[in-house]
Amino acid sequence: MGHQATYERIAELILENKESYYRLAFSYVRSREDALDVVQESIVRAFSSRKTLKDTNYIKSWFYRIVINTALDFLRKNKKYTYLDEGQWEDLSTGPGDTYKDIDLHKALDKLPPKSRTIIILRFFEDMKISEIARILDENENTVKTNLYSTLKKLKLELTEDV
Repeated sequence: MGHQATYERIAELILENKESYYRLAFSYVRSREDALDVVQESIVRAFSSRKTLKDTNYIKSWFYRIVINTALDFLRKNKKYTYLDEGQWEDLSTGPGDTYKDIDLHKALDKLPPKSRTIIILRFFEDMKISEIARILDENENTVKTNLYSTLKKLKLELTEDV
């Protein structure tokens, strides 16, 4: 596959999955504008580093990793992490096409370390397989499974305590 074909495939994939990428960025930066900036910066990074993509079958995973790294860079650079008040959560949860509806779950997710939060979001909100998540995070599948199960226990405890 030539460079032009790779360029076109990346663009096609980004358009096909733009809402998923936005939701993932938003889960880190908690602001619509910042999430859009993260996705935009991720697109720039993807196109400028497309030669590092060794297998075009993994473009989706490769771009998810870029979004995660860009979001983490954004948080480090801005040293900011904003929390939404109750009204903003409701606005977000009723927005068009948004699948993150449970406010208590969002609050519990906020308390998780970034990697654990990413695993939960990719597994349950983006319906990814463990193998895909492992590829995105550049982790062993067993490590991802262990993190997933321990995080689910923490979430269950967190959600149960809030009831």
